[in-house]
Amino acid sequence: MEKQSPAEQRSRGRIFGAPRLLIVGCGDIGLRIVARLRARYRIVALTSSPARRAELRAAGTLPIVGDLDDRRSLARIAAFGARVIDLAPPPNQGTRDPRTRHLLCALRAVRRLVYISTTGVYGDRAGEWIDETAPVAPVNQRALRRVDAERIVRAAGARVLRVPGIYAHDRLPLERLRAGTPALTADEDVHTNHIHADDLARIAIAALHRGSKARVYHAVDDSQLKMGEYFDLVADRFGLPRPPRLPRDDLKRAVSATMYSFMSESRRLRNDRIKRELKVRLRWPTVADALADADPDGQKR
Repeated sequence: MEKQSPAEQRSRGRIFGAPRLLIVGCGDIGLRIVARLRARYRIVALTSSPARRAELRAAGTLPIVGDLDDRRSLARIAAFGARVIDLAPPPNQGTRDPRTRHLLCALRAVRRLVYISTTGVYGDRAGEWIDETAPVAPVNQRALRRVDAERIVRAAGARVLRVPGIYAHDRLPLERLRAGTPALTADEDVHTNHIHADDLARIAIAALHRGSKARVYHAVDDSQLKMGEYFDLVADRFGLPRPPRLPRDDLKRAVSATMYSFMSESRRLRNDRIKRELKVRLRWPTVADALADADPDGQKR
């Protein structure tokens, strides 16, 4: 066996003596969280894909294979429920979320749970400014599933993050722009909200440490953009054509039903609560700030 240095031995000892954190649905955002917390926690990552075990292990987690659609497969995570960040989406059908029910049934004692939801639970607010006290008003099954999940986890004391469109230096709509996918005309365009993936990871960590039980937080940045303005900003930064603009009736025929649903809801979300209660200082306060630090190939400088 390769001999470890004293520093490596001390680090290994800290990890094995560290508190445990379970991340459910450890994709891009989960891995960004892992990178920030692996020196402080022994992180367990639940994955439904055996093929991801090597990747998750290399990132610094203990991967456990389990399927949220199969409650019996979750037995091995029962002891890891003290601290949980749940990033897993609901199923693709129906108005309820059995996956969240299976997860909570599998965990023995949840002390701190952060659940990642969506701002879609508010439905269309015609561009109105709203805070976390606004009632939910889901208009499609996707949002209804999230409302169902929120109800379940808040009953268990979870901190709920309502998340808008996630972007990053390597998560920009470049292919959409290259394909010439249209956007709405300016007079019919919808207000949209954004958060950089790195800031979302930081907000989730802050909610784990500072969030209040059963509290809702808007994980959104300070941008005040309409959807077409967002696409125009990205296009201009990367030297791509701005998307063509179509009236709503024409656009509905030109894009998929799912894409059109996102273009049918307009709202602006206040983020005072994450700043005041979670003490979050956004690394990327606006989309423009992040794009100014991006190279033409889409990577951060």
